[in-house]
Amino acid sequence: MASEPVEQSEASAPEGKKRSRTGLIVAGLILVLVIDVFAFLLVPPFEPGSPEDTCSIADSACLINGTLHFPSPHVIWTASGEEASGGIFEISITDTLFTMVLVTAVLLLVMILVSRGKAPVPGLFQNFVEWAYESLTSWGRGMGGSRALPYIPVFASFFVLILAFNWSGLVPPIGLVQGLRAPTSDLNVTIGLALVAFGFFQLEGFRRLGVGGYMSKFFPVYEFRQGIGAGLIAMFVGFIELILEFIKPVTLSVRLFGNIYGGEVALAVITSLAIAVIPVAIYGLEIILTFVQALIFSTLTLVFTLIAIESHHHEEGHTAEEMLDAAHPSSQPAPAGN
Repeated sequence: MASEPVEQSEASAPEGKKRSRTGLIVAGLILVLVIDVFAFLLVPPFEPGSPEDTCSIADSACLINGTLHFPSPHVIWTASGEEASGGIFEISITDTLFTMVLVTAVLLLVMILVSRGKAPVPGLFQNFVEWAYESLTSWGRGMGGSRALPYIPVFASFFVLILAFNWSGLVPPIGLVQGLRAPTSDLNVTIGLALVAFGFFQLEGFRRLGVGGYMSKFFPVYEFRQGIGAGLIAMFVGFIELILEFIKPVTLSVRLFGNIYGGEVALAVITSLAIAVIPVAIYGLEIILTFVQALIFSTLTLVFTLIAIESHHHEEGHTAEEMLDAAHPSSQPAPAGN
């Protein structure tokens, strides 16, 4: 009988915690709504180019134009010296391209100083750099085993470069001053990165397997030895794989651009509608999301490279046997004369 009150109190404890959490969530939502209302009344969005013309709640187009930065980059220099006309062959420098060159130069300078300033007893910064590279090596090796080791420098370079591009948009001057904007918020930059990655793993596929071996992945003519039906099915599958091969740079570029530009939109909207607390929370979330996007892009580049150098099933067994014989020559059968 004495244990019943104790059991009842233990059972009621989780219910009390659930109620307190629900109350905190409701209070937080109400607080966000109140902050949004006061922010809109105190600092309402205005029509671009006319700061004195504030937007009304009913004018949704004005609210969008006054809050968001559209993805088209701003041209800050043209070879002709005139205003940009948007021509395809027009030589110009956009704000994202200028920021990309600036961030890349700073990153190269830091990498040179790090590589030349190695000490026998590493300091805090050298320890961090070595730990970061070892972590990336472990991640890449976990993706593809020992086959991934030759491509770890490329994987790490893509990760560090894209992470610097992503995080540059979170530094206050970039994105607020005209002429400075996060490079990966421009679809042209992400397409360029994706095409470099695409060219790399295509070249690796040709280099490791040869022209005939690599192209046989998409045009498996040898399958006709198994019959006309098997050959036609294999050719159809190879054609689908060929189409998917050209979709890879599209998915790489659009995924990166969409997430980075979406983060800019979220920060712009929340900052314009809320006071400091909410934007700081979104800011912290953006740091994590941009890190994840850099890791996804570089990891997919590594995975696509490993897929490109992978030979066919009927060749893999022969290659594995050769590698095993080379590693353990004593396991080979002795000549009959001995």
